[in-house]
Amino acid sequence: MPADATRNPLSAITARQPFMIVDGALATELERAGFDLNDSLWSAKVLADDPQAIVDVHRAYFEAGADVATTASYQATLEGLMARSLSETQASALIQRSVTLAAQARSDYLAAHPERLDCPPLVAASVGPYGAWLADGSEYRGGYALDRAGLRDFHRARLATLLDAKPDVLAVETLPCAEEALAVCDLLRDDFPTARAWIAFSARNATELSDGTPIRDAVRAIADCEQVVAIGVNCTALEHIESLVREIRGETDKDIVIYPNSGEVYDPVTKTWSAACAVSVDADGHGSEHGSEHGYDHDHDLAGWTPRWLAAGATAIGGCCRTGPDDIRALSDLRKALS
Repeated sequence: MPADATRNPLSAITARQPFMIVDGALATELERAGFDLNDSLWSAKVLADDPQAIVDVHRAYFEAGADVATTASYQATLEGLMARSLSETQASALIQRSVTLAAQARSDYLAAHPERLDCPPLVAASVGPYGAWLADGSEYRGGYALDRAGLRDFHRARLATLLDAKPDVLAVETLPCAEEALAVCDLLRDDFPTARAWIAFSARNATELSDGTPIRDAVRAIADCEQVVAIGVNCTALEHIESLVREIRGETDKDIVIYPNSGEVYDPVTKTWSAACAVSVDADGHGSEHGSEHGYDHDHDLAGWTPRWLAAGATAIGGCCRTGPDDIRALSDLRKALS
């Protein structure tokens, strides 16, 4: 990457389109294909077991209209992989495979769609939070035992490994607290100054991160990090997104990337989903349902909410848990209608 600190890989797309389309859930599609992901490595286990399946999911999202493939590295950490008896070299190679698989899917897609060669899709290397490695649901509540220095130490090697595979951007996602975002910004400034990243938080309600920090405070704390080209929210209930985008836009003029969940409720303790109209997450990370008395009995599709999110200031939109290619196709159809 060039050393120009103003470079934003997202702008090649956002400058041409009403909004950039991020892909949907990887794990959801792998489960639909028959993979059992009830594992501490989650979708990362498929990197070793069946890499072509990951290529196929990325390709399906490109065909649906996604401008970004988010790699299967969310839960792929050196610590987690080495705990499965891999050497550090083997673990690093597997993490880098997540990037090369997404790049392969992009190459295959572009070969079939040469009209996209002038503005190709991006490969975003997923960087999950410290809590994802713990696999105890703490990415939905924060409250880590590690301080900022410890979080830097945790993320440093994985960031270096992913960047060696040359993704277009890092997708640092589902961060439940400002301290972890600040640790990542420290690393970007000091260790990886030519890298570019977006940082997406998880939120418990319409104004607060999962650990209770006001999202305005978190955004204000990282807004001056030049390596961070976009700030946003993912893995969060649909009905909170509009307010969260407005809160973010009040603190920065950077791109805002959002990819919420489908509208179902996830309980990180039982690791199960249930249908619901709306979701709140309490301080322990447990989801709870709200009914039509809260005014959320309308359709819960991404495309249906998107005009409101765009009006609030979002510039990149996709889906997180329980979303799929049909959701991304609907976003693509909407974008065509807006163009």
